Amino acid sequence: MTLQQFLSASPSQAFVVFLLFGLLAGSFLNVVVYRLPIMLNRQWQIETRHYLGLLRDPHDAAGKPFNLLRPASHCPHCQYRLKPWQLIPVFSYLLLRGKCANCKGVIPLRYPLVELLCGALAGLLALWHGAGWLSLALTGFSYALLALALIDYENQLLPDILTLPLLWLGLLIHALFPELLETSATDAIIGAAAGYLLLGGFHYAYHLLTGKEGMAQGDFKLLAAICAWLGWTALPFIVLVSSITGAIWGMALVLIRGRSWSQPLPFGPFLAAAGFLVMLAGPDRLAGLLS
Repeated sequence: MTLQQFLSASPSQAFVVFLLFGLLAGSFLNVVVYRLPIMLNRQWQIETRHYLGLLRDPHDAAGKPFNLLRPASHCPHCQYRLKPWQLIPVFSYLLLRGKCANCKGVIPLRYPLVELLCGALAGLLALWHGAGWLSLALTGFSYALLALALIDYENQLLPDILTLPLLWLGLLIHALFPELLETSATDAIIGAAAGYLLLGGFHYAYHLLTGKEGMAQGDFKLLAAICAWLGWTALPFIVLVSSITGAIWGMALVLIRGRSWSQPLPFGPFLAAAGFLVMLAGPDRLAGLLS
């Protein structure tokens, strides 16, 4: 029996397999969210020093390796290297009661929540669409949106190293596997271009009128990437939902927490959440509600 036959034999089997896969993927996604901004910041510092003539050879400032694989997983408080049994998604957090085994430092609740969310997403998509390529593609798309939303929320950064591959992968899937997603390659290309130009036009118009930066370019690329997957019909709903939720959240922060009106608010999480909702509902179904 092949893996495809095993997964197709029972929806419950597919759910469990995708759930376990999602838990593991969620553990790695936590690593990406934490380490990628640090990696980029270090690289930018090295490049800046080299450009200013303060560093002859950029390799001299690299120091100890720091990437998604090295150093090994450790406690951010005491640098204690985690053992294999302390890396089991969700269960290790429960066994350790949310604290480091060495220094008893608190482990952020975000780590098990992200793992649970990734597991649940993979399992539910497998139940909804079956254990096939569509479920894998939508799961990967959802994970990319989640990673970008968390990074932007914590660092106000939408890295090109994530947004651009997501954009090109969406277009490539439409071109090579036109029957996989609901939208056509033409709709995907138009959506990507329209998404980028829409937010880009708003940004430059706002800058001309006020002299201020209204939005970062990472937001343009993220919206273009989402529409490269979902097509141009998803664009109005994503812009509408993200704008409304972002405005409500911003006003709540100002009224409840006393946040300044001039303090920038990351828009990526709202774009990602809106894109995810449109993916679940289906842009064609949403368009039908307005027709």
